[in-house]
Amino acid sequence: EALLRRMNRYGLLDEGQNKLDYVLALTVENFLERRLQTLVFKSGMAKSIHHARVLIRQRHIRVGRQVVNVPSFMVRVDSQKHIDFSLTSPFGGGRPGRVKRKN
Repeated sequence: EALLRRMNRYGLLDEGQNKLDYVLALTVENFLERRLQTLVFKSGMAKSIHHARVLIRQRHIRVGRQVVNVPSFMVRVDSQKHIDFSLTSPFGGGRPGRVKRKN
């Protein structure tokens, strides 16, 4: 019961799939789709899956109010819409990083 609830919360199973057979049918790809690294890339915030990993490790990504720097972070369904650039990140309108000179 607790396992099924957790799988629903992480978006691995739909609400109607409350049987153990559905859990046994899950593949590695189902879990990889819920990683922060994959979701950052699929949302268009990064140019590639590798770029997404670099952005996360360099603390440019937050989930809700919390800055997350672990690419393997499993994102819950309710947290998925709160993935954004961190407030201190130059990508998110924070302090500018390297800025081209205005000659």
